[in-house]
Amino acid sequence: MAIVMRLVQRFQASKKQQFIELEKQFAQLEARGILPKGERMLPLASRDPGNTLIWQSRFPNLSAAKDCLQQCETSPEHTDLAHKQAPLFEDTWVEFYEILDC
Repeated sequence: MAIVMRLVQRFQASKKQQFIELEKQFAQLEARGILPKGERMLPLASRDPGNTLIWQSRFPNLSAAKDCLQQCETSPEHTDLAHKQAPLFEDTWVEFYEILDC
């Protein structure tokens, strides 16, 4: 069962540029193979406000998605950037979606 995992991050709207600059550093870690790769999105028309960043990636199963979270939690590079980004958060959560083959 394929899974999409979404990390939804609502940040302080007044700190958007600072938040995006830190997010670019996360993307560099992905490009270097230190973190799993994903795509980042900002809503244009959505129930979520414009100060929401969504990182998402597809995994072959729920176990692989949870392994991704564990990898992020144990990465010193991720932890360092997460500590810099944390003061900019208003809210954050993880969503898992089953991909249907209809």
